[in-house]
Amino acid sequence: MATIERHVTRDLIVLDSMTPCREAARLMSDRKVGSVAVREGGRVIGLVTERDLVSRVLARGDSGSMPVGEAMRTDLPLIASRTSEVECSNLMRDHFTRHLLVEDDGKVVGVISMRDVIRLMLDDKQFLIEQLQTYIDGR
Repeated sequence: MATIERHVTRDLIVLDSMTPCREAARLMSDRKVGSVAVREGGRVIGLVTERDLVSRVLARGDSGSMPVGEAMRTDLPLIASRTSEVECSNLMRDHFTRHLLVEDDGKVVGVISMRDVIRLMLDDKQFLIEQLQTYIDGR
């Protein structure tokens, strides 16, 4: 079973926990990403996503001045880069999220998105199809 290791985005975009949510939204739009990591005291403490900005900021009438540290979810698990794509997708489903922070040796090293996991699953399925086709054709 494949792991998510090769699909982890290691170029983590990080903002200070006191950064206004409007800045996070602007950065996500500019960089075409769906999440940014949140840092406090030099350590990544969480993740804020597009969905968080909609449901925890805009839907509650905030103008975007709320700090990202208040908008981020605190209930998401950290996962290891050796996590399987199936386990990762199950965690995303169970926690109603499309992004998870990835850590190795107690340090956050990147983020994995649902799009990354789907790409990995499709690559694995395509490989299996090709192997079966080779077997059927007798090559």
